[in-house]
Formats: sequence, C-alpha cells, structure tokens
Amino acid sequence: MAIDRQVTRVVAGQPTSDGAGVQLTRVLGTPQLDHLDPFLLLDEFKSDRPGDYLAGFPDHPHRGFETVTYMLAGAMTHRDHVGNEGELVAGSVQWMTAGRASCIRRCHGRRTA
Repeated sequence: MAIDRQVTRVVAGQPTSDGAGVQLTRVLGTPQLDHLDPFLLLDEFKSDRPGDYLAGFPDHPHRGFETVTYMLAGAMTHRDHVGNEGELVAGSVQWMTAGRASCIRRCHGRRTA
C-alpha cells in the first residue's frame, strides 16, 4: 500500500570548503538539518575550475564509519595509509568501511600514481 507524503521543507546546500581548500556544496550536515548530523553527511563536488578541487584532501583519519563515493563525471584517486589505491571514474562507485585509525587521501581530477 502506497503512503502519500508531502515535502515539508526544501533546504539549499551551503557553499563551503574542506580538505586543502576544495570548494564544495554541503547538502546534508548543515545547521538547517542539525537533527541529521553527525550521522549523515552529503557533499557535492562540482566545478569546471581546477583550482576549486585539485588540492584534494590530504591525509586525514576515517575511524569507524562508512563512506560512499559515486562519480558522475571526472576522476578521483583514493589511497589509504597502507598503500591500497583505486581510481574512481565517471559512472563508478566506491563503498569504504573504515576501521580503527584508517588514514586516507583523496585527489580529484588527476592520477597520483
């Protein structure tokens, strides 16, 4: 049985930066939706200006949570602290389960190896 639901509020994403200055739009994880934070975060990276994203995200910890990355366009290299590496390209998806003290680096739009 279908349940009719209505949109009760539309919230626009907030422009912000993260990592080494990567420009992004934070869609979930903002003060307007504080009842979802810290359990859910959704960012959009979208730019035709390489200066907005090429610095990437230097080594940073991921501890005890999961990330899902999907690429609609472009490319990104994902590397962890023990040397595991993968390149995401348009149409690809990566699901990462971070254990204790994982450290990763993401570089957008270029190959790091």
